[in-house]
Amino acid sequence: MDTTMVQAPVTFTIGAMKELKRLMNAPDFDATHYLRVGVKGGGCSGLSYVLGFDKVEADDDLFEVEGIRAVMKKAHGLYLAGMEIDFSEGLNARGFVFNNPNASSSCGCGTSFAV
Repeated sequence: MDTTMVQAPVTFTIGAMKELKRLMNAPDFDATHYLRVGVKGGGCSGLSYVLGFDKVEADDDLFEVEGIRAVMKKAHGLYLAGMEIDFSEGLNARGFVFNNPNASSSCGCGTSFAV
């Protein structure tokens, strides 16, 4: 496997770290998985964010944020470098929030974007 350890391309707020650690402490969490940050085609604006736990793949870059092992496809750094991930627990919405300086536009729900 040809993976490379890189400086974290994204940052996480305290709220996001708290939620990620809560998820990782669940009894059914697979400790062999890494946090995957990425993009995929789709959504109202063209690209959607990916945030979940997954196995490492050959074309992944590895990074670590406050003890959490994370992976991202090498090509996704172009879209996500400098992004901040937060977690909202508001009355209208609960979930991860992506603050991406590379997005030229995003949809109303904040889960898809265009560059």
